[in-house]
Amino acid sequence: MAMKITDECTACDLCLAECPTGSITEGDIYVINPDTCNECEDQDDGPACVDVCPVDCIEKA
Repeated sequence: MAMKITDECTACDLCLAECPTGSITEGDIYVINPDTCNECEDQDDGPACVDVCPVDCIEKA
């Protein structure tokens, strides 16, 4: 499974640096590559991108 960024994304740039797999890319809204996103399964706190998103626009795909 992977995370996805919804249309509510404001492209604030906070999630980009937090992604340990480099799965997030810039655009009008940011996009998560489902082939490389592992939902931070190796992180104790879960998906790092979700923790930093100020508009709560990142969810499980």
